[in-house]
Amino acid sequence: MRAGETARILAFMSYTDRDTAHVLAALVVLLISAHTCGYLFARFRQPPVIGEIIGGILLGPTLLERVWQSGYDWLFPSTGAVPSVLGAAYQLGLLLLMFTAGTQVRGLISRHSTKVVGSIAAMGLVIPFAMGVVAFAAIDFSRFEGKAHDRTALLLVFALAIAVTSIPVISRIMLDLGLLKTRFARIVLSVAVIEDVVVYVVLAVAVGIVAGTGSAQFGLAGQLGWDPGSTANEAYHTVATVAFLVAGLTLGPRMYALALRSKFNFVKRRSHVAFQLLVMIAMSGACLLLSIVPLFGAFVAGIVVVTASGDRAEVAREEIGHFSLGFFIPVYFAIVGLQLNLVDNFDIPFFLAFLAFACLAKAGSVYAGARLAGETGQSALNLAVAMNARGGPGIVLASTTFSAGIIDARLYTTFVMLAVVTSLIAGTWLQRTVAAAPAPAADGADALARG
Repeated sequence: MRAGETARILAFMSYTDRDTAHVLAALVVLLISAHTCGYLFARFRQPPVIGEIIGGILLGPTLLERVWQSGYDWLFPSTGAVPSVLGAAYQLGLLLLMFTAGTQVRGLISRHSTKVVGSIAAMGLVIPFAMGVVAFAAIDFSRFEGKAHDRTALLLVFALAIAVTSIPVISRIMLDLGLLKTRFARIVLSVAVIEDVVVYVVLAVAVGIVAGTGSAQFGLAGQLGWDPGSTANEAYHTVATVAFLVAGLTLGPRMYALALRSKFNFVKRRSHVAFQLLVMIAMSGACLLLSIVPLFGAFVAGIVVVTASGDRAEVAREEIGHFSLGFFIPVYFAIVGLQLNLVDNFDIPFFLAFLAFACLAKAGSVYAGARLAGETGQSALNLAVAMNARGGPGIVLASTTFSAGIIDARLYTTFVMLAVVTSLIAGTWLQRTVAAAPAPAADGADALARG
């Protein structure tokens, strides 16, 4: 055996028992904390994802490091196997979260209430984004730049944080309240689907702009020799991201159907779950080769695989969702909380001002769009509060752009807390509104949508 092969084999087997103990202990503590807090939040009809983040906050520099420094250092050392393994789990959790979000898109799009959906989608996304652009131009936010120091990417991210809406959080709230099959839910989720597709396209462009900052850019853009932040690089990522989405939505289902019917598809014949995961990994890898953020590939893959009909394909998607929600996704959200330092990096005055501005921009524009489409005042108000929840997409936006160096730790903390607070507001408001509303009609609480 050659020396190089021996070194490669030993690299895979180099973890000591101490390293393994640290990794297992960290995963066990993260899972227990995430699921316990998620359960408690669900008991009070609040989004479990917020509880999972709180579970991570309790284990991070906000609390555990301050009350038990040695325990925190042992569980989450800054070097060695633990950060490597947790980093891999974090990335897989993010990809599976995006894949799961993609599988929900086709099923949530509704042809009903097209007038109100179109009005809210147009005004509820364009106006908040534009208000974010105006605020960014009027105020100097350079102090919140990350290590990439790219003003264009920061502008896109700042505006997105104001405009984003959460499908998973809203759908979970309405599921718990028995509203998921109502007209109200159809309107909210149809709008959220449209907005999320746009948001993830813009997010992919923003991250692509700064990809490779401080080092050689990976993928096609790097091979073409474009520097991050250059005009050519920005134009490429915009075109490449949109082209990938269009190709994924038009050609993806056909190619996926052909692969399913192929007699040489031994992966599918052995396991539908494995094949769907293979599609997710392959499309994420294709994005990397195109210098597009891989989470976008996972999102499009989720849209593609849901086109397959049949009980086995549907069961496979459910199994992936259940396992992801049991392990990888809670670990992802717990690590998001673990990275938060609410003592040193939480600028409360700025957060309160940003929270007020973001809620006014988002909820106000949704309310105006709903009223313009003919909704009653109460209906428009309920829609505005629901669409103001940022939840999972807001957290993905924060964590992805923080990792990419677009934003610093203070803005990362602000974005995550914005997602947490707006989701709690939406859950509390809808719960109280439903509790105060008359008994639902046959259509399932359309009184809530109509006021």
